[in-house]
Amino acid sequence: MKDKGIKSNIKIWAVLLWLLVWEIAARSIGQEILLVSPVVVLTKFLQLSFTFSFWQSIFFSLLRIIGGFLLALCAGMILAAISSVHNFIKELIRPLIAVIKTVPVASFIILVLIWVPSRNLSVVISFLMVLPVVYHNISEGIERMDRQLLEMAQVFQVPYGRRLRYIYLSQIMPFFKTAASLSLGLCWKAGIAAEVIGIPKGSIGEKLYEAKIYLQTPDLFAWTLTIVLLSVSFEKIFLLFVDKLVKKMERG
Repeated sequence: MKDKGIKSNIKIWAVLLWLLVWEIAARSIGQEILLVSPVVVLTKFLQLSFTFSFWQSIFFSLLRIIGGFLLALCAGMILAAISSVHNFIKELIRPLIAVIKTVPVASFIILVLIWVPSRNLSVVISFLMVLPVVYHNISEGIERMDRQLLEMAQVFQVPYGRRLRYIYLSQIMPFFKTAASLSLGLCWKAGIAAEVIGIPKGSIGEKLYEAKIYLQTPDLFAWTLTIVLLSVSFEKIFLLFVDKLVKKMERG
């Protein structure tokens, strides 16, 4: 919830001021290899966007990172639902989630790289980074549900479909949206980091790695801008889709 608050409080004037500072710093240094200006980054980004390999790399990474995110979303919700019913399952899953949360991303990347081909590495890493966030948020949402409302629904034998639409969805949805918002940024960071280490051919991570090797700083910034735009755009689209889906379900 806090993260969402910070994002919504970003002012345009503050962004423009920081871009101006960036532009002045780049001109003061005067060496593109160390720091490029925002204008150069935008120009490079536009140049890349007219190439086929640009969209091919985006499709490659988007498919795998979002695939890992959606798989973790489903798994996290299912595990949280089962854990809320069976305490044994909750205690069984707890150490596993704790391990996933505490092990450094780099360790996971190296370890998973031994087991799976590098082209699928970002799927697994995105999944592992998102799973604990979704599991904890949905579990918290279930625990904080209004018990009196649930008992009333049980006493009056409200059909499960109506309980799901009017009780469960409305109370768990804020936790679900928080989990989705937090984990989307996380899965992009972890997924791209995995691609930079695994260097799968045709990925955004490969492009970043090549930019670093050949000291192509404008490319490095332009690809970073691409990742930020993809992450923010997908988050907005996904949350908008969830809102519309919930409203449709509540209307019946």
